[in-house]
Amino acid sequence: MLLEVENLSVTIGQISPLEGVGFSLDRGEILGLVGESGSGKSLTALAVTGLLPLIDGRVTAGHVRFAGRDLAALPPCALRALRGKRIGLVTQNPMTAMDPVQRIGAQVDVMSRLHLGLSAAAARARTLELLTRLRIPEAAAVCDAYPHQLSGGMKQRIVIAMALAAEPELIVADEPTTALDVTVQAQIIQLLGEEVKRRGLGLLLITHDMGVVAQVCDRVAVLYAGRIAELGPVGGIFARPAHPYTRALIDCIPREGTAPGSLTGIPGAVPSVTTYPLGCRFHPRCPRARPICSATVPPLLNGHACHNPLEGADG
Repeated sequence: MLLEVENLSVTIGQISPLEGVGFSLDRGEILGLVGESGSGKSLTALAVTGLLPLIDGRVTAGHVRFAGRDLAALPPCALRALRGKRIGLVTQNPMTAMDPVQRIGAQVDVMSRLHLGLSAAAARARTLELLTRLRIPEAAAVCDAYPHQLSGGMKQRIVIAMALAAEPELIVADEPTTALDVTVQAQIIQLLGEEVKRRGLGLLLITHDMGVVAQVCDRVAVLYAGRIAELGPVGGIFARPAHPYTRALIDCIPREGTAPGSLTGIPGAVPSVTTYPLGCRFHPRCPRARPICSATVPPLLNGHACHNPLEGADG
């Protein structure tokens, strides 16, 4: 197994926004981590990449094992050696991931020079090959450009190239299509999927879009208010979701022929970490809530954490 997250809890200051999160990811597999804004998706990405200290966070329980090594127990120098070389990160805002005063080529070159020890000429050749593979026209001209001269979709491709430059085994993509239009979103997702299958990478794809999950992922972990609500193969979960929250997310996907104004949202909002309710954290918004839901935390059994799962669901 390439990545194993086991019973992960994260604390920032005096609050614990993640509690008991667990999932796994193997080579050649795409796992979607999905949920509304505020569910803890990006925080999970920081835990996996060892970047929690940037926000004064720390792992207080559980393990994050990458290729058998517990990342939560590694010193900062060891984590730096893994990031970039073996674990690549694609951020959701490409502008903040790049230096605005450096040319594109130099920013991609440095990844293979630092982690693979390539010469300047070899690194540039690798950068041009990567940009071409990511369907960037006139790659040499793009290398001479600055970030502000590129479109949003082009900048996102550059960030993906930076993540792939050192040939990592795991890619963590944190909402890589959020700021892009639908056509460019589809192109970026297709490119990521092709790289996973071509090189046998593991891809943790973090998104709030269940449509993206259905398009590219092999398995999905549904996160709500810092806990896993449902986990399993994409086909089975889309056909027979067990958790009412998963069902609600699927119902939010626009479909061909959907009448304008007919989409239904999920009532309420994800609670703040300071106001997490007792029991199941979804129960204040759940149409199937029962008294036990507000009193007892449901365990993750048979792929879901729900006291009153939907009829017809597996398990």
